Amino acid sequence: MRAPSDELPIRFDNVSFAVRDMRAIAELAWSTGGSGTTVLLGPNGAGKTTLLRLAMGLIRPTAGRVTWGGRENVPPTRRAFLFQRPAMLRRSAAGNLHYALAAAGVPRAERNARTATLLAQVGLEGFGERPARQLSGGEQQRLALARALARDPAVLFLDEPTASLDPASTKSIEDIVRAVALRGVRVVMSTHDLGQARRLADEAVLMHRGRFVETGKADTFFDTPRTVEARRFLNGDLLI
Repeated sequence: MRAPSDELPIRFDNVSFAVRDMRAIAELAWSTGGSGTTVLLGPNGAGKTTLLRLAMGLIRPTAGRVTWGGRENVPPTRRAFLFQRPAMLRRSAAGNLHYALAAAGVPRAERNARTATLLAQVGLEGFGERPARQLSGGEQQRLALARALARDPAVLFLDEPTASLDPASTKSIEDIVRAVALRGVRVVMSTHDLGQARRLADEAVLMHRGRFVETGKADTFFDTPRTVEARRFLNGDLLI
């Protein structure tokens, strides 16, 4: 278990986010901290990615405020974000991690050992000298996850981390996410895969049109959803 981060809890106070006349997030109140995995569910356009970007601090709300440990505009020293399609640097796998470790302020003398640990953590032992852009899609995603973990985050945001991966690669990513959560990292991830949500979630959040439709413990949400919208979504019906 890691030391608590002064960036937690992350709190949304009546947060809205709009681009021109399109509201992606609408007057949202939300807080996350502690340990465990929160899975964001909902149809395309529900606001899941926007929520993750706001929580990371990549974008600012157009109304309301986001705070980290009770403060606004806090540098993301203990937050990390894994994009759905992360870009690989034109370097080796180890070079990608060295770059991330340097950006995180890890002393040069420690980077080789940390790189080896991170590669092992994501099942890429022996891949350090391979060009990152020549790795398979699943290997690149694991390397991107290792880059995110180079920040030693207290909270890890994952945006559809297995959307384009085959079942074996998906299982590898899920295994890493479980291990990371067990180490005390707060994980908040979006997914369209209900099976994955059942496997990983401690808390489930269903979003629609920028709002929370239903939140709760994952087993309760999946077994006895309270709202009509949640029941429709779990049955595979469209939310309109």
